[in-house]
Amino acid sequence: MSAKPFRKIIHVDMDAFFASVEQRDHPALRGKPIAVGHAGARGVVATASYEARKFGVHSAMPSAKARELCPELIFVHSRMKHYQAVSKQVRAIFERYTDIIEPVSIDEAFLDVTDNKIGARTGLEIAKRIKKEIREELGLVASAGVSYNKFLAKIASDYRKPDGLCVIHPDQALDFIDKLPIEAFWGIGPATAKRLHALGITTAPQLRAVSISRLTELFGKAGLTYYNFVRGIDDRQVTTHRERKSVGCEETFGRDIKGKAIDEALTSVINELAQRVNRRKFKGKRLTLKVRFPDFTTLTRSGSGHEVLDSVEKITPLAYRLLKNVTLPATGIRLLGLSVSKTEQEIREDYLAKQMTLF
Repeated sequence: MSAKPFRKIIHVDMDAFFASVEQRDHPALRGKPIAVGHAGARGVVATASYEARKFGVHSAMPSAKARELCPELIFVHSRMKHYQAVSKQVRAIFERYTDIIEPVSIDEAFLDVTDNKIGARTGLEIAKRIKKEIREELGLVASAGVSYNKFLAKIASDYRKPDGLCVIHPDQALDFIDKLPIEAFWGIGPATAKRLHALGITTAPQLRAVSISRLTELFGKAGLTYYNFVRGIDDRQVTTHRERKSVGCEETFGRDIKGKAIDEALTSVINELAQRVNRRKFKGKRLTLKVRFPDFTTLTRSGSGHEVLDSVEKITPLAYRLLKNVTLPATGIRLLGLSVSKTEQEIREDYLAKQMTLF
């Protein structure tokens, strides 16, 4: 029996996308440290140019902190509709090579080019052409990673940024993985990395030495993912349709609010959420509350109801119950958000229903 052929997966990530679009459209900004976002005291950086990143400025950083790190930082207002239009132009370039495209966000996507439109034998050939066409036609720079699965393609695209191109061949996968710190693994954020460090696990070989039973005991389903990833295993397909997993909304306040103002804000967010849920015909029983304090500490609380949360009347009692589980600081809060998602039981039921449809 012949071995199953390896897939050819490309992950394309636009470098400093919003900032690069602004520098392209406004030549006076080229080569200068810029941040897309609001420059006010309560503003947040959406994206920083590479010139600004050299000073430690990064996305999601408070604008005041960014200004401290880089006094010469130039703030540019976000133009989301324009960025979306440019993203569609990038997508059009992808479609010259394959229709199996999975957008991850406005500035990155996975492409399955195993069977491609130009008959290229390697993913590297297509990745080179895509980077070249994005540069020549759109005046922008992209990094690309090529490998036999999504996990490794994603790591490869990050490896030589900006303007990077990296290929991880199946024969090289474990050697490549073993050079990585565990923080480089997709899905291992700061909190998980801290837990792993406490267990004496800081490298891929150390993670590979942990049994699957121990990893699932520590991290649940994510433990199985880590077990596979550290072995170069990722069977996820590049999917052209991504099912919506949640619907949410949030509000950042012009000044910190407290007391009765929080109740009023929660009522407003509940009303907006109910409208969005109905507009998208989304069905979910799990509600998540998000609260951000003045020092940017962010807490979430989740709970499930017995009914689908599709109206103000159904969302309100659960939302207030979750809010009572948050110890609010005397200084107030700066952000409040709510989202509806599916419970694990709902996800299983949806999956079984789809399987029955197939049969």
